[in-house]
Amino acid sequence: MALPNKKHARIQASVSPEGFTVLSLQFSSDSPARHSVFVKEHKVRAQKSSGRPLDRTLFVLNIPPYCSEAVVKDLFSQFGSVRSVELRDHPGSFEESGPKLSRFFKPAEKQGFKVGYVVFESPSSVAAAKSHPHDEPLVVCTELRPVKTGVQKWIQQYSRSFIHTEELQQTVDSFMQDYDKRKEEEAEREKQEAEKQQEDEEGWIKVTRGHKGAKARPHSEAANQRVLQREKNKKMRKELLNFYSWQHKKTQKEHIAELRKKFEEDKQRIALMRAQRKFRPY
Repeated sequence: MALPNKKHARIQASVSPEGFTVLSLQFSSDSPARHSVFVKEHKVRAQKSSGRPLDRTLFVLNIPPYCSEAVVKDLFSQFGSVRSVELRDHPGSFEESGPKLSRFFKPAEKQGFKVGYVVFESPSSVAAAKSHPHDEPLVVCTELRPVKTGVQKWIQQYSRSFIHTEELQQTVDSFMQDYDKRKEEEAEREKQEAEKQQEDEEGWIKVTRGHKGAKARPHSEAANQRVLQREKNKKMRKELLNFYSWQHKKTQKEHIAELRKKFEEDKQRIALMRAQRKFRPY
C-alpha cells in the first residue's frame, strides 16, 4: 500500500508555504536543467479594473528572461484559452490610461526575471494551472514554437533594431491622428462644461439635462468666487460712508495727508527741473 501513496504524492502539485504553486519549466525536451516558477490566483481587492479579473487572472513569479509574452501565452494555453498576458519588472497596478506606444518609442526593457499576469477566458483554467503536477515540466522551446537564445537572439534583436522609413512614418501619422482626435474631444468637453457653467448678467446659471445616468456637477471654483465678489460689492454699496462725525474727521485727515504728500513730491520735481535747466554755453 506504500507504493500508491508515494505515486500519488509524486503527482500532486508542490505548494509553497506562501500560497504559491510551484510549476517546473524546461527549456527544451532534451535539456537536463529545470526552472521553477511560482503561480497563484490574483486576488487584489483594491483593483477593480476589467484588465485583471479577480477570478480569471493568474499571478506568476520568477519568469526567465527568454520567455516573452507570446511564449508565456503559448505555455499557459494548454490550461485553457488565454485572453492576455502582461509582463512587468515589478508587481503593480494595471495601467490602461493613455495611448499605447509603438515598439519604436518604448524604452529599452530591462533584462532579468519578471512577474506576469495571465488572464484566462474561463476561471477553471486558473485552477487547472495551479493543479498541474510539479514533475511534468512545461517545455518552452519546441519545433512549433522555437525560442532563440544566445548569439541567435542577439542577431535577431540587431536585425529588428533597423527601422524602415515607411513603417516609422505610418506609425507616427497614426499616433498624431489619435492625438489630434483626443485633443478635439477634450476641447469639445471643456466647451460643453463652460457652457453649463456660464452665467447671465444677474448671476443665474443655466442648468441643462445631461445624458442618462449622469450625476449633478457642482459649481466650479471660479463661479463660486464670482458670486462671493458680487455679494461683497453689493454689501459695500449699501454701507453708509461718513455717517458718524469721527468717520468724517478721519476722512478729512487722510485727505490732508495725501495733499501734503503730493505737495512735497511736486517740490522735489520742480527743484530737479530747475537744476537741469542751468545755462551751459559750451
